[in-house]
Amino acid sequence: MKSQRGLRLAAAAVAGALLLAGCGSGGGTAAAPAPAPAGGKVDLTYWGWDPNMEKVVAKWNDAHPDIHVTLTNPAGGDQLVSKMITAHQAGNGPDIAKVEYQSLPSLVSNGVVADITDATKDTVGKFDDATLRPVRFEGKVYGVPQDVAPLMLFYRQDLFQQYGIAVPKTWDEYARAAATLHQKAPTVTMTNFDAADPGWFTGLAQQAGADWWSSTGSTWHVDINGAATKKVAAYWEGLVASGVVAKNPSFSPQWNKEMNDGTLATWISGAWAPAQLGGIAPSTQGRWAVAPLPAWTAGDPATGIWGGSATTVTSDSKHPAEAAQFASWLNTDADAVTEQVKQINIYPASTAGRSLPVLANAPAFFPNQPDFYEIVKQVAPGARSFSMWGPNVTVTFSGYTNAFGAALQDGTPFAAALDAMQDATLSDIKKLGFTVS
Repeated sequence: MKSQRGLRLAAAAVAGALLLAGCGSGGGTAAAPAPAPAGGKVDLTYWGWDPNMEKVVAKWNDAHPDIHVTLTNPAGGDQLVSKMITAHQAGNGPDIAKVEYQSLPSLVSNGVVADITDATKDTVGKFDDATLRPVRFEGKVYGVPQDVAPLMLFYRQDLFQQYGIAVPKTWDEYARAAATLHQKAPTVTMTNFDAADPGWFTGLAQQAGADWWSSTGSTWHVDINGAATKKVAAYWEGLVASGVVAKNPSFSPQWNKEMNDGTLATWISGAWAPAQLGGIAPSTQGRWAVAPLPAWTAGDPATGIWGGSATTVTSDSKHPAEAAQFASWLNTDADAVTEQVKQINIYPASTAGRSLPVLANAPAFFPNQPDFYEIVKQVAPGARSFSMWGPNVTVTFSGYTNAFGAALQDGTPFAAALDAMQDATLSDIKKLGFTVS
């Protein structure tokens, strides 16, 4: 609770930056001068959760004997953010940390991550403006983008072939395919509706055109229960009610078993999914394929995002220059990015990284789909996020798990769950002292 409160209070300070910068561009004040290298051997600590990242770090350590990086995995996602805030309050945070884009504003405002603008002057030129937007506030850079994660449709190619299911190109086709599949194989469901992790649903709302937060001057506008998101919620409520979609959470032992034994036929996930499938469903290598996310209107290339992260330098680092050097190397050096594609299956954030030769080969878990990364490359330009992330994302995400969890259990309308998220977010923003429209 202490860490969650820290995130919420931190949001107040970042609001001004978000309003001025629109979560990306803008003038702002002058950045802090780049710190001078420490000289002599340096030991850095790095917090992250990517499987096999130690193999990438080993390449750095082999090539940089005077700057040694030690990787640890204390938690992932929001849990890591909470640990970072707690560690910062105690003055013993890591030097480097992996941070999802939506979490970065709170960490900036709370002073947990450092301004690395001057240390990355050469680095930022290797990314396009859209990719840099989530790591820039008031013109200052607070992280080096690692990956982008367009939302994709992962499907069991063998099950689709077995039951004569065509890969759906629209959401109407997806619903019809789900019904056909469940009729032919009553023990198989198309996918699950996950009320425990808001990431996938947020991406679906983005695809539909939602913007949950926006601002005019110093006034915030919250539109979580707007028409675009309610359309998404109503669609999935119908699938749940018809029994063609399961109601259990993802990343649970039950879900892992169902992914592995063919009970679930698709997974709506980010482009990072190949890195996880080996641990989730180890018996299914070569049985999955990837396709663009179904569209609301045939031919519309829009998709959302789920995840995507930056490598940050923390304000607790005693060696910020070396930490920034590692962050830049990790995400722009051709060998480093190539190794991440091999070991972690990221889709690179750097512009040049998206044309690396390694992307001509499919992830190891997808030997049946040699054009895997070509499909992701085609989809990525259509990925959209929110125009800005709000000052209290953690409250909104907690509201999702509470409201949709209750809706699944009680059979109450999904629209009411969105209304509850809206009310919780608005109430919290007002408590933080903001003006809302």
